[in-house]
Amino acid sequence: MAKLKLDLEKGVLDYIQKYPNSSSSEIHVGFGKLVAFATIKRTIKELIDKKFVAITGKGKSTRYFISKSLDILYPIDIETYFEKEIDNRKIKIGFEFNLIGETLKEVSLFSDAEMLKLSMLQNIFIENTSKLSKNEYNKEFERLAIDLSWKSSQIEGNTYSLLETEKLLNEKETAAGKTKDEAVMLLNHKEALDFILNNPDYLNPLSVSRIEDIHSILVDGLGIDRNIRNRRVGISGTNYKPLDNAFQIKEALVDMCVLINERVSVFEKALLALVLLSYIQPFSDGNKRTARIISNALLIDNKYCPISFRTVDSIDYKKAMLIFYEQNNISAFKTIFIEQFEFAVNTYF
Repeated sequence: MAKLKLDLEKGVLDYIQKYPNSSSSEIHVGFGKLVAFATIKRTIKELIDKKFVAITGKGKSTRYFISKSLDILYPIDIETYFEKEIDNRKIKIGFEFNLIGETLKEVSLFSDAEMLKLSMLQNIFIENTSKLSKNEYNKEFERLAIDLSWKSSQIEGNTYSLLETEKLLNEKETAAGKTKDEAVMLLNHKEALDFILNNPDYLNPLSVSRIEDIHSILVDGLGIDRNIRNRRVGISGTNYKPLDNAFQIKEALVDMCVLINERVSVFEKALLALVLLSYIQPFSDGNKRTARIISNALLIDNKYCPISFRTVDSIDYKKAMLIFYEQNNISAFKTIFIEQFEFAVNTYF
């Protein structure tokens, strides 16, 4: 049944792409009336809810056309996508200059159903935290901070276990057989999170200089250049090439800050920070770490539940990010965001 539904959705989308500004009756006729008209109408409504289809006109004059959101939001089958090797995938090799300043300005990232789910989860978080004292809240945040420091570092190749991370952050005891840089990376995460907890509005409004400040905390003592890079960087696992001009990188960051600051939805702010900071790659290293902290800072400042990413698979995280690099498609990463927000609400506080 699920496959039939997806095939019907794809069929309707294909028809509208071929014949834009069609009415529901015309779409029904286009299917040779093999599908009930009520089913066609229901499918169109679901596609509108998912932001794949847009409308013009009212009543009998209603016409349908493909939304600008389609390429960004339409689900990509991850397994099928990565069956092709890196050099065989058809991708957007260079940075898309219109993505931040134009395309994403007109796109709502979450469907109505997704937004309802996230809002309900946030309401649970508000109810739960209303019963906590400040000391109790801080203890729960400490637990989440340990999990986030561990998982964020693990995604970057850190080999500390969660228990070893807890011992390091609580007792400053390093694990045997681990490098100094691994310990520093974890400690820096905790310091950045503590800074955000003590200065929740530091990134409101979001600015390039404040992003650089958070990055500086995360890379302190790791031999990583601070501030915006002025040389080329490569990303393992993809042929996508980020900008290599410092002026263009800064301009992209400014555009990103404007986009996020103008967004009303806190969920969209947090998701945009996660993917766009990683996409721009403004620093020589530590970009995804910075993105995860910035995203959480936006949630915390607005009194939303922060996310630890504890249960996300590191490979799945990287694949979702690669899909955004290569196709500017956010669907896989959005799924991770929703799942991890739900996990955080059900696990902490």
